[in-house]
Amino acid sequence: MTPDRRYIITLSCPDRTGIVARIATFLAELGASITEAAYHADVEAGVFCTRQVVDAASVPCDIDELRTRFAPVAEELGGEHRISDTGVRKRAVLLVTRDQHCLHDLLGRVWAGELPVEITRVIGNHTSLEPVVTAHGVPFHHVPFPAPGDRFREQRKVTAFEEIRTLVEDPDADGGLPDAIVLARFMQILPAHLCEAWSGRAINIHHSFLPSFAGARPYHQAHRRGVKLIGATCHYATADLDAGPIIEQDVIRVDHGDTAEDMVRRGRDIERLVLARGLRWHLEDRVVVQGNRTVVFR
Repeated sequence: MTPDRRYIITLSCPDRTGIVARIATFLAELGASITEAAYHADVEAGVFCTRQVVDAASVPCDIDELRTRFAPVAEELGGEHRISDTGVRKRAVLLVTRDQHCLHDLLGRVWAGELPVEITRVIGNHTSLEPVVTAHGVPFHHVPFPAPGDRFREQRKVTAFEEIRTLVEDPDADGGLPDAIVLARFMQILPAHLCEAWSGRAINIHHSFLPSFAGARPYHQAHRRGVKLIGATCHYATADLDAGPIIEQDVIRVDHGDTAEDMVRRGRDIERLVLARGLRWHLEDRVVVQGNRTVVFR
């Protein structure tokens, strides 16, 4: 057994008395040593969420049997659950356009061992970022999108997204669908069917503190409005544009002397941080989606 290997159990279920005791009893009877535990009860929604981390070496069975044994407990509690193994490296695919700051940051963090993920490929609708990607030893795939004036644009966009789906859902990849599909400033709108297929896995960084200034050129919108704070939002992509469950947000202060270009430059710094945090929490199974909201066990 790998040292420090952990099994992570996340559960959300209708709130009632005895949930913690039931889970603790199950783990105690199994002989599992709990190394971390977090709980949240949403009184308004009547939902209870928990994240339990146990020492894998203390569990007298493999993860498949653990899942089998825990399933009746989750069913008894009426909840949805997931059990993951930190000994299995998670995988991510990045989607990019021309902006390189988020791509550079994520590749650098992975190279430095700061993000627990393997980036299996990067897909871009332009080729300008290919040298950066290949320098990190990651495969780059170019999927061109039609120009705005193309009279067959919609049809060709459908074809392009189907090619992206094939690359993302590579049946030859070990483990099938990646754990995260990161829109690292990918300037194309995911179609609804892909948002559904990749629900809870497609992660977007929006260069604005949503729900303010959604859509295009948010820093220019913010500049015209004379705001004193700008920010970024990391969220799960859904068919409702820029309205998916929020994972992380942060802001920085600006003033009247900052131009729109200054805001763009400074905004890139906060985008990097917010995306890296949100992706890390997702990969560490710290995020539980509740409708259009999230519980994040930090």
